[in-house]
Amino acid sequence: MAFKDDFAWGAATAAYQIEGAAALDGRGPSIWDTYCDKPGGTRDGFSGAVACDHYHRYVEDVALMRDIGLKAYRFSISWSRVLPEGIGSINSKGLDFYDRLVDELLDKNINPYATLFHWDLPQVLHLKGGWLNRDSADWFAEYSKIVAQKLSDRVKHWFTLNEPQCFIGHGLLTGIKAPGLKMSLSDVLTATHHSLLAHGRAVQVIRSVDSSAAIGAAPTGSVAFPKSESPADIQAAYDATFSVPGEGELNPEGVNSWMVSGEASWNIAWYTDPIFLGNYPEEGLRSFGSNAPKYTEADMKLISEPLDFCGINLYNGWRVEASQRGNRWEEVPALQGAPLTAFKWPVTPEILYWGPRFFHERYKKPIYITENGMSANDWVEVDGEVRDYQRLDFVKRYLQHYKRAADEGIPVDGYFLWSLLDNFEWAEGYRERFGIIHVDYATQQRTLKESAKWYSGVIASNGADL
Repeated sequence: MAFKDDFAWGAATAAYQIEGAAALDGRGPSIWDTYCDKPGGTRDGFSGAVACDHYHRYVEDVALMRDIGLKAYRFSISWSRVLPEGIGSINSKGLDFYDRLVDELLDKNINPYATLFHWDLPQVLHLKGGWLNRDSADWFAEYSKIVAQKLSDRVKHWFTLNEPQCFIGHGLLTGIKAPGLKMSLSDVLTATHHSLLAHGRAVQVIRSVDSSAAIGAAPTGSVAFPKSESPADIQAAYDATFSVPGEGELNPEGVNSWMVSGEASWNIAWYTDPIFLGNYPEEGLRSFGSNAPKYTEADMKLISEPLDFCGINLYNGWRVEASQRGNRWEEVPALQGAPLTAFKWPVTPEILYWGPRFFHERYKKPIYITENGMSANDWVEVDGEVRDYQRLDFVKRYLQHYKRAADEGIPVDGYFLWSLLDNFEWAEGYRERFGIIHVDYATQQRTLKESAKWYSGVIASNGADL
């Protein structure tokens, strides 16, 4: 069997990772521009100032999307390119870039899927408190409405926030991503709450502009999958997937040991339960105790504005089994020599079956895999080809499990491979290559990798050729 006839076969990118033109045509600085200027902020001191120069080369890049056969393209919009001061005066040149991009996509029969925020908060708003300022919800609403008014006549699918686990958890708790802060758990959870309010306000304003819009979000997380398909192991995996860490022993400083490594932010349910179910998970409220944010019933109603689908960025997970020691689950250790990507992330294709199954079971919404892919050590060979067979195998394995979900009737609506292009990989600079298109950053030469050619065939067969 194949996927549904209108399945969205796509690829994804993020504005700061590919656009470049960081100081051109009125764009204001974001927190990533500032972070990249900080000594030691990124590997080798690189930034996204030029990156893939997509701002100037979008026509070429869309033509490559057409050559691959993409049906959909998920891109993000740079807030500071549209509103250099974060609010107030609109930068028409910046907004017009996305207007031209959408037209180019539609001309090539590629459906645009727009993400409003992929980590690049305007620097000026960061200096006003950023997500720690409750006004951030209104700032985001103003920006979202401007973009929707410009593009919603042609863009029919919207994502509000991409991976708050990263831009909050790693930006404000561990400090390994912009803006590079290490705040208290209480402040981090307050900032998370404000970002969820911003999500809700964005849903409201998009619907006010286009009542027919399809709207979701794109959180991330690690999915647990069962050691066996016994009911007990499956329940253990479900419980582990939606757990909120924090019930471990306290270290001598009086904070939970998982918090030290940033695990306080690295879960799924603390973000997705509020937007789909209208409440924070009870386990999290118990775990966080007095650090949990103060909120009202009106807050939760706003955060849970109705959505049309459940997007999720999935890369890897962990295997669990039912516990024999009174716990809800036990993690099954990885085998020695288990496969790893170049980024040293585990290869766990099972999550593209169990993730959609668990998310649909919990939230009753159609599923989009909004990111999935891998970093590989690939390069242009002497004959001009890029033979990234590990990536090809990785994506094939994951899609085979996603196809199982489709075959079993789980409503899966699309798949966005990360990423279309090799690009600026945040704090890792240009060391990691996730693209199905190789980019020579010195010349900006694009080369379709073997995975892109293979993916083209998968799309042409609507997934039957897996």
